Amino acid sequence: METPGTRPALLVGLTGGIGSGKTTVANLFGDLGVPLIDTDLIAHELTGPQGAAIPGIRDAFGPGLIAADGRLDRAAMRALAFDDPAARKRLEAILHPMIRQETMRGIAGAADRPYAIVVVPLLVESGAWRQWLDRVLVVDCPVELQISRVMRRSALSRPEVEAILAAQASREQRLAAADDVVENSADAAALEPQVRRLHARYLELAAARRS
Repeated sequence: METPGTRPALLVGLTGGIGSGKTTVANLFGDLGVPLIDTDLIAHELTGPQGAAIPGIRDAFGPGLIAADGRLDRAAMRALAFDDPAARKRLEAILHPMIRQETMRGIAGAADRPYAIVVVPLLVESGAWRQWLDRVLVVDCPVELQISRVMRRSALSRPEVEAILAAQASREQRLAAADDVVENSADAAALEPQVRRLHARYLELAAARRS
């Protein structure tokens, strides 16, 4: 993966398993004025109605995976990708270069800020991201809590959620890769003080890099 050119003094990669609370934590940083570059949101835009990735996906998989409004049928693609690793690799070959390009654009747009958060759900699974991030921040919670959260917010069954978890890095692997951890086993109110402490720390680190 190419190294970002123009960039903030500090780049923090935010990650965590499905249901860990990555989006909530990212939004708390955003509330403090920190630029957020969310690769999952970028992927949703690329695969949304008439998104830039749709023509390539249609060519690779046919029109059956494109919904009537022009977006990717994510449920159908998820089922196909879990059953067929080759299909998942074809999808990644289409999406990943586009996601990287948009991510680099977002990083360059935050170059005048002390630091930026790059949200990468599969950061630990993909070593390519880690090589140019300065720190890795992991949002952590017990696996059973992840499962219950995902089942509450979606129509997925427990076996479906467990299949997603099995395809991701384990909790132990994420924690081993972490420079910093936000613990998210309690309610949302417990997150804000953790984020504020990390925000202050990241501002200090960014200032030291610029001095």
